[in-house]
Amino acid sequence: MPFVNVDGRRLFYRLEGNDDRPVLVLVHSLGVDHNLWDRQVQDWLPHFRVLRCDLRGHGASDAPAGDYTIEALARDVLAVADALEIRQFHYCGLSIGGFLGQWIGANAAPRVQRLILANTSPCASPASNWEARRQMALSQGMSAIADAFVGRSFHPDTVARQDPRVASLRRTVQGTSVAGYAGCCVAIRDMDQTALLKSITAPTLVVGSDQDVPLPWQGHSDVLMREIPNARAAKLPTGHLSNIDAPDLFTAAVLEFLR
Repeated sequence: MPFVNVDGRRLFYRLEGNDDRPVLVLVHSLGVDHNLWDRQVQDWLPHFRVLRCDLRGHGASDAPAGDYTIEALARDVLAVADALEIRQFHYCGLSIGGFLGQWIGANAAPRVQRLILANTSPCASPASNWEARRQMALSQGMSAIADAFVGRSFHPDTVARQDPRVASLRRTVQGTSVAGYAGCCVAIRDMDQTALLKSITAPTLVVGSDQDVPLPWQGHSDVLMREIPNARAAKLPTGHLSNIDAPDLFTAAVLEFLR
């Protein structure tokens, strides 16, 4: 299995596609792993070399104990790119992947060609919500988190039609490391990146929805649109995991923006 060692931690990655294509980095949401992007990858591979990472505490990556920060998680992604000698890339991150994308876009601006921030926010307040999730994971385990995951993450229509990806991703959440999930909750709890947004210079696409339960357009996506210079919007009729609820619309919006 492909791993990069970063300060003694193993980080899993998948790099697919032809070497002569531009690189598209994909970073998943909280509690799942790189397989979140399975549906999109097949459509994007003709155009890009696609790099997917499992964040620390997720998937096949190591899950060190303790609190994490957005900066540390973002630097993990950059370290994977460095190890693969990838200097520039397009970046697409959903939810926590979008939190990292904001940090990378502001602090590693020369490396980011185009930036997609999906279902995300510069400040996912109130902090008490994330502390409550952290405490739930530590005291009750990931089964309790997985039970709440479906209602927070998907449009009701996706659940009602028994889309198999709902069950698959729920199982992924259930198998995620408690330490990794709790560490990421701290990173999100303590995050406010609003002041960074004006430093993002890459062309940026903000993907979001009014029906996103944890991070609705109002108060989250609209802040990104207001603060990031010349950002473009793609408002989709989805829940939080927009690439699952409306895969064709999501794929087309990103591809049109990148091409």
